[in-house]
Amino acid sequence: MRHRAPPAGQKQFDWLALLTVAADLASQLHALAADLVEDYVEYCRTHGSSWTDIGAVLGVTRQAAQQCFNGPHKRYGPETMTDDLCQAMAHVKQAAVQHRNNYIGTEHLLWGLTAEDNSATRFLQAVGVSAEAVHRSVGNRLSMGVSQTAECITWTPYSRKAIAIAEMRSEHNGSDRIDCDDLLIGLAQLGRGMATHVLTEAGFGPPALDAPLTDTHSSLHD
Repeated sequence: MRHRAPPAGQKQFDWLALLTVAADLASQLHALAADLVEDYVEYCRTHGSSWTDIGAVLGVTRQAAQQCFNGPHKRYGPETMTDDLCQAMAHVKQAAVQHRNNYIGTEHLLWGLTAEDNSATRFLQAVGVSAEAVHRSVGNRLSMGVSQTAECITWTPYSRKAIAIAEMRSEHNGSDRIDCDDLLIGLAQLGRGMATHVLTEAGFGPPALDAPLTDTHSSLHD
């Protein structure tokens, strides 16, 4: 819609201020649109759609779709993780393989993090959340797929974002390796995905995250 100039004698519009608002709204709408597409890519992958099918809908090749949405974009090998997180990741892959899932979603990550004692389960306990209850809850939501190829397991966009948040947190705390509590925070701060829903239902939401982050970090690794 075009704005008409005001009649003579009336105050002129602040066109730069209006442009600033319009640019801000356009940026927000673009971000929402990108999130919406990524949400449905996540759902499609979770429900068995191939990258070829997803690429066809988006008007790109299978390879382009994978490069855009498949992750992580960088390698997170054992050298980037603590021993506890490496052990948790073994549980993560086990959950995906046992359920014949060809992807690692946030639910797999949360299930692996709560499979045995580590800094993630101690963090949950420190804020009054039962790690065992979280493990059972997310385990009940793992769905059986049809994949037979464990070698082709890939990370979903949400899981990729969660570990990226975890890496930033570990670096902020002066560590060169990601630990279990870092990934737990990554899943919670992601704000989307099955793991976030399970954690929120268990009471591990923003109020539980704010206060303990700096106070309990050192004790979690003692």
